[in-house]
Amino acid sequence: MIEQNAAIDLYLDLLKRSLTATVYDEEPNHDSEDVRSFVAGFVLHYIRGNAVTMLPRVRLDNIRTCIEEILTRGVDGDLIETGVWRGGGCIFMRGCLKAYGALDRNVWVADSFEGLPVPDSSRERERKFHDSPLMQSSYEKMAASLDEVQRNFAAYGLLDDRVRFLRGWFKDTLPGAPIERLALMRLDGDYYESTVDALTALYPKLSPGGFVIIDDYGEDLWTDCRQAVDDYRGKSGITEPMRRVDSKCYFWRKS
Repeated sequence: MIEQNAAIDLYLDLLKRSLTATVYDEEPNHDSEDVRSFVAGFVLHYIRGNAVTMLPRVRLDNIRTCIEEILTRGVDGDLIETGVWRGGGCIFMRGCLKAYGALDRNVWVADSFEGLPVPDSSRERERKFHDSPLMQSSYEKMAASLDEVQRNFAAYGLLDDRVRFLRGWFKDTLPGAPIERLALMRLDGDYYESTVDALTALYPKLSPGGFVIIDDYGEDLWTDCRQAVDDYRGKSGITEPMRRVDSKCYFWRKS
């Protein structure tokens, strides 16, 4: 059983608000149906602002809940996020582990650190989004350098030998990564191929009782992430129910 106390709650809440740049300001409404208004607020707050993660607080709460369950139930394995931007989600993972004194698990930080890959030519919707002014200019190709991510870890006092970086495209780095077992895998690769590459390489390493979080499963406007997940689950005979975090993020637990 993990320790629960007010100091841990206070630290993780402050860490969450700092990473999302919502210590003083409210976060954009991620469930807004007004797409133009949301995008404008999103770019201003996250891309142009001081946020270290684009994840809303509810998704960080989901990470914490999963980690608490993993530690309570003794689920074996490390934690990984594929697609990390400035590193905030992984920083929060490491902060949770240290807060609970779980010092024997790695946090794997997997990213190209060059932005999103060019989607396959058969993915017309993804290619259109990838080439759009919104993606190329406002979203800055979702790129953050390895040096920037490492500096962000260090700024929070969370850069240590339990943080492991996998630099490159998922199809190249994940199949041969020296990961033995996983307890939590959080996929934020946006596109069809990136999502399938991560599931194919990592899901067989996920321990029973471990969690899979899909950041873009509910997003059906610009990417084919949902189709990628549904295709993989269908081919692999995965029947565990998808559970909602918010309108865009879903997760399931491996039986």
